[in-house]
Amino acid sequence: MVNKITVVGAGNVGATAAQRIAEKELARTVVLVDIAEGIPQGKGLDQWESAPIEGFDTRVIGTNGYAETANSDIVVITAGIARKPGMSRDDLLNTNAGIVKSVSEQVAKTSPNAILIIVSNPLDVMCYVAKQVTGFPRERVIGMAGVLDSARYRSFLAEALDVSVHDIQAMVLGGHGDTMVPLISYTTVSGIPILQLMKKEALDAIVDRARNGGAEIVKLLKTGSAYYAPSSGAVQMVEAIVKDQKRILPCSAWLTGEYGQKDVYLGVPVKLGRKGIEQILEISLTADEKAALAKSADAVREPMSVVKL
Repeated sequence: MVNKITVVGAGNVGATAAQRIAEKELARTVVLVDIAEGIPQGKGLDQWESAPIEGFDTRVIGTNGYAETANSDIVVITAGIARKPGMSRDDLLNTNAGIVKSVSEQVAKTSPNAILIIVSNPLDVMCYVAKQVTGFPRERVIGMAGVLDSARYRSFLAEALDVSVHDIQAMVLGGHGDTMVPLISYTTVSGIPILQLMKKEALDAIVDRARNGGAEIVKLLKTGSAYYAPSSGAVQMVEAIVKDQKRILPCSAWLTGEYGQKDVYLGVPVKLGRKGIEQILEISLTADEKAALAKSADAVREPMSVVKL
């Protein structure tokens, strides 16, 4: 348990993440921040009132300012507008870049030693914005995408094979978007290579569905975007950091030459512990996977080059 975790953005992703952090008792206090007057206060109070039933002592408070967030150990940034049907993640670029810039400026002032977990879209570019604005080292500005993308991929595989999700080992790298890279060479079911259990055509369809997992939910909801799985992904990262678990998770990290990529945020396997990213793991990839990862990096660089800071 740490002293304080702040969640910025009291929408569906942020509020659900705050509740899960509280229920897991990962901090003594969870602060929910949003510019909408009354919303974070109301949701924070509602969550605190669930404590006697759910059995947690973490205090949840809501606020419209950053004074209450001072000296947070971890800050989860979910603020921004959600995708609407027909809207790509890149369509969100300029609006959300302005929001994340403003949030990052406040966080840098009030919690200069915090670890940032970015959830706002377009994810990899928003990580870049937060890192540039705060000046924090790469170890402390991390994007939540690979955990979510891998979870979607694993859930679809478990459904197709009619097996437990616990037995699906899989990882998705690259940018959070249409160019994400599910690693077929590392996809197994209790150690059994996936192509021994499924035809390539069926696997290709699942890979495509994983790439479009967020859009599928946006289309179904019509007036919102996914939040149960994204909040779970963020909280898994928070837990790994708080408990110093040394988890190996796919996260968006600032690369300085790893995988042949430099000066770009990209989803790669990292070791998460109490200091944030403790190691970036460079694993062997097939020629196709290397090419796909390079293509994904280029897709991230394009919007990065035009973002206004």
